Amino acid sequence: MLFDLRGRGRRRTVQVIYLSLALLMGGGLVLFGIGGATSGGLVDAIQGGSGGQSADDVFEKRVDALEKRTQANPRDARAWNELASLRFAVAGSTGYDQNQRVYTTKGKTELRNANAAWQRYLALNPPKPDADTAVKMVQALGDQGLRQYPEAVRAMEIVIDNRPATYQLYAQLAVLAHGAKQTRKATLSTGKAVELAPKNQRKAVRDAIKQEQQRIDGLAGAGQPSGS
Repeated sequence: MLFDLRGRGRRRTVQVIYLSLALLMGGGLVLFGIGGATSGGLVDAIQGGSGGQSADDVFEKRVDALEKRTQANPRDARAWNELASLRFAVAGSTGYDQNQRVYTTKGKTELRNANAAWQRYLALNPPKPDADTAVKMVQALGDQGLRQYPEAVRAMEIVIDNRPATYQLYAQLAVLAHGAKQTRKATLSTGKAVELAPKNQRKAVRDAIKQEQQRIDGLAGAGQPSGS
């Protein structure tokens, strides 16, 4: 067993660390949005529809409108960014198995669509890439999604550049960089996460990062499809 949980305080510390990492690596932040291009992520996208329309209908109309905008003006960075965010929302709404906590084949198709729009957005070299959409792309490209770790690292670095430095953010970068086989970046990010963590939690943070990295290795070793 990785941690000795017999001490009450120790158990609480580990629970807090894993909760923080889980929120970043899962979808909790996305459900409630972070002020992104879709004005609040999946929940707001659904609630933004007019009465009587299903979530699928709302998504479809918004996707169609954004695709027309990008076709009319391929250099419309804002439209590409909004399309990436919305495609990610579609994946969560129509292609995520809540019981198994995995994206379905349909969901991964939408994640690929989201990533395609995101890459078009980044190719336009926006002066300040949208960190809120980047948060969503971290999940889309990470181990729960397409497992395209180099691109996930790039999205995570955008998040870090636009957020106050926390050990949770650097811990996630350390895990993603490990998945991308960017060894030096993973080592430096681990060190930064440990440095930012409270002194009495530093060993637990380092151990948690190591365990997540080993889990990533296990997914690759098991030959589980990435959906890429």
